[in-house]
Parts: sequence; C-alpha cells; structure tokens
Amino acid sequence: MAVTGWKLDRASREFLVDIFPPRWRDLVADHITFDTQASLSDPVPPKSEAAVIGHADDGDGLEALVVSIAGNCSRPDGSIFHITWSLDRDRGRRAIESNAVLAHHGWHPLAVPIAIELTPARL
Repeated sequence: MAVTGWKLDRASREFLVDIFPPRWRDLVADHITFDTQASLSDPVPPKSEAAVIGHADDGDGLEALVVSIAGNCSRPDGSIFHITWSLDRDRGRRAIESNAVLAHHGWHPLAVPIAIELTPARL
C-alpha cells in the first residue's frame, strides 16, 4: 500500500506560515492526502487548482487548514482535504488526528480563499 496526494510548494508554505503562525510547537505543514489505500501501481493524483478555504484548531494541540482541490474539499474516502498545520507531539498528538478534529469539531471558513501551489506525489 502507498499514500498519494500533493506536496505543498515551499513558497506557498512560507506564505501560509506568515498568515497562520503555528499555534502549536511542531509545524507539520507539508502535504495533503488524496488516497491512503493506493497501490504502488496507482498513479499520483493530477495537478489541480488548490486553495486554503478554512481553519480548525481543537484547542488541545492540533491545528489544520482545510483545502479545496479543483473546487471540492471532500476526499474520495469522505473525509476533508486538509493540511495538518501544527501539533504538539509532547501532548501525544499525531497528524492523523486531523481527520477526527475536522469531523468532530468542524472548521471555520476563511473570508477569502488563499490559492496555493501543490505537486502531485507519493507521500
């Protein structure tokens, strides 16, 4: 099995860090998952227009940015496209928990979407 998705472009990452200084001690901010169950022979997802459209913070050590890919924020598995932004590993937090935070705590939409550049990749 393999994980496919998109890597966040360095310039986009630096721009977003200026707008969203990480709340928690460990900045992750590196990718968006498309498929966690891809086979090694599956292609990576296509290059697509992407924008940050929302923000979530559970107040207990995990922060994520919601992303729209080609106008859609729903992943094929039913979860939400996102970038795990920051977390506190000393509190035992892990990036995979972003899915649960978004599902159970929701997220706040941004007033204006922020376009970002992504590169299709195996993660």
